Amino acid sequence: MFGKKEKPEKKEGFIKRLRARINKGDSWLTYDLANLAPGGKIDEDTLEELESLLVMADVGVDTTERIIQDLQKKLARKELKDVEALQQGLRNILREILAPVEKPLTIEKPDGPFVILMVGVNGAGKTTTIGKLARRFRDQGYSVMLAAGDTFRAAAVEQLQAWGDRNGVPVIAQHAGADPAAVIFDAMDAARARDVDILLADTAGRLQSQTGLMDELAKVKRVISRRDETAPHEIMLVLDASQGQNALVQAEKFHEALGLTGLTVTKLDGSAKGGILLGIADRIGVPVRFIGIGEAAEDMQPFSAEDFVDALLASGHQS
Repeated sequence: MFGKKEKPEKKEGFIKRLRARINKGDSWLTYDLANLAPGGKIDEDTLEELESLLVMADVGVDTTERIIQDLQKKLARKELKDVEALQQGLRNILREILAPVEKPLTIEKPDGPFVILMVGVNGAGKTTTIGKLARRFRDQGYSVMLAAGDTFRAAAVEQLQAWGDRNGVPVIAQHAGADPAAVIFDAMDAARARDVDILLADTAGRLQSQTGLMDELAKVKRVISRRDETAPHEIMLVLDASQGQNALVQAEKFHEALGLTGLTVTKLDGSAKGGILLGIADRIGVPVRFIGIGEAAEDMQPFSAEDFVDALLASGHQS
């Protein structure tokens, strides 16, 4: 590990914004659990209503079943005596699902740059996430370089170069339509020659159903490994939380094709209200490195299971 430590002072402000932004509208995330049990008594009907709320919040059928079965066992053991016990039981199982994927990204400088291969479909916020990561790493004392591997979309190269200019970070790019693997290969050489700590490599936004394009990403990964057998050191998928169950399908397909090592989940202030993160954690188990709730650089922070659960279960009237 090298570079400077995380600055902690912004954490509280981020949690407050996270809670405020995902607690919009009447979803299970803001739902006062007392409304599920007006008389204060928890029974099978209460859990059935909670089950519907979980499914509607994009938690997914399988993960919802796991949560409800756990609560049903507690109910059978007479452990859910009141709303408070239900809330605590729900809190515990959500933490249990999310805690295993709370693994911060650790940058260890190998012999050459630490290569992060960024993947994801168009519109997920991949290029923006690269820009935010570049700024974060630079602020932590690392030297950073960007590789414009999305060569099919001219706007992607321009967007990346704009982020590079804004953050004082060099960008390696070639002409439109260049071989993405060749661009990233050249960037690795440039990063090594300049003794750069971290290389962030962009790739085209792939639709997970297009097998040929997924194969091309696998080719990019192979070419990187030929230049440095330990690379890429991180394969990070950027997911748009507001895509709901489709985000889960994307994560499964990308993981199958590439062997993901990390996720960044963006747009948690969107309509899915964050439930999808539980399904992804439960079904795929890939570490969630960062979560994003807006456009500003400080609106993307390392994932904390406990803080996220607190934000999910906060009542609408809480600050």
